[in-house]
Amino acid sequence: MTISSDTQTILRLQLPTDPRWVDLAALSLEDILTDHAYCEQKAATTCISLIQRYPLHEKIVEELAPIVTEEWGHFRAVLTELKNRGLKLGKQRKDLYVNALLDFQQKGGSPEGRLLDQLLTMALIEARSCERFKRLSEGLEDAYLRTFYRKFMESEAGHYTLFIKLADHYIDKETVRKRWMEWLHYESQVILSLEVRGDRIH
Repeated sequence: MTISSDTQTILRLQLPTDPRWVDLAALSLEDILTDHAYCEQKAATTCISLIQRYPLHEKIVEELAPIVTEEWGHFRAVLTELKNRGLKLGKQRKDLYVNALLDFQQKGGSPEGRLLDQLLTMALIEARSCERFKRLSEGLEDAYLRTFYRKFMESEAGHYTLFIKLADHYIDKETVRKRWMEWLHYESQVILSLEVRGDRIH
């Protein structure tokens, strides 16, 4: 999926990333690459969890199985980048952004509603990651890293659309759109509440 300059419109995110974030990230490359590596690892394990939770949902199994491989490949690519730069993979940090999104998921209600929220959570994480990677691909002085993050940006865009399509496949589209708008509004409030830090992808 190709991303135009109007990323906000395509991804539907209601609040853009603070422009200061890229400059802060450039000053904390070891930290940002470490956090990025763990984000890719968690994306792979979350897809595995969804497959395990919904083995009878054939489209989820078929579509997410290759994403597991892709995300793990991304994890390894970031590890290689750390090594090539003489940097270390640090400890995993608490992800306040993702934890806040998980708090918004339906805990009761229907199985369909819980599935919808799980898919939309992943779609939103991928959308925000895509937006952040686009900013890195345009704002970093390091030419190699700009290209490096351009590739990740394009991948995340495809994952974002996949999770929306999976939601549309299993749940009424009007229900999906209504809940998606609620998620987008909530996510913008989460972004507003978080400190702008250059050692985090989110």
